Amino acid sequence: MQTDTPGLDQFDLAILTAVAANGRMSIAELARHIGLSKSPTQTRLRRLERDGVISGYRALIDPIRMGLEHVAFVEVRLNDTREGALAAFNAGVAGIVEIEQAHLIAGNFDYLLKIRTASMKAYRIVLAEKISTLPHVSGTSTYVAMQAVKEDGAISSFEIVT
Repeated sequence: MQTDTPGLDQFDLAILTAVAANGRMSIAELARHIGLSKSPTQTRLRRLERDGVISGYRALIDPIRMGLEHVAFVEVRLNDTREGALAAFNAGVAGIVEIEQAHLIAGNFDYLLKIRTASMKAYRIVLAEKISTLPHVSGTSTYVAMQAVKEDGAISSFEIVT
């Protein structure tokens, strides 16, 4: 991925690429990988964490192995798009574990949701009992994914654009 973020140099981008691939890499391994000694590598890593460029570390769980094979994308239309209505909808979305992603959209609908469940039957229940009852929902349209072509959710490499 190309970036023009001020203050990041090639070493910072190399650190980001390395920890995106392996967040459990030791400082010694990371230093060897990017070609710096341990001390400046650790200083750079801590700065990237402190500045929020690295927002955290987590385990990536395979949803298929967890029995969550059904993916649907849902367009949601609201009957009110003032800030209070959006905040109420956002708060409701935050409480639904089956919603993997939610995006406010500029277009013919207001939100795009990615829903992950075990089956179509489970999805229908989530749609009817959870999503459709969220504040200000006036309508939905569902698109079922047949296959995930790319779904790692991670930015895996960086380069500086000047």
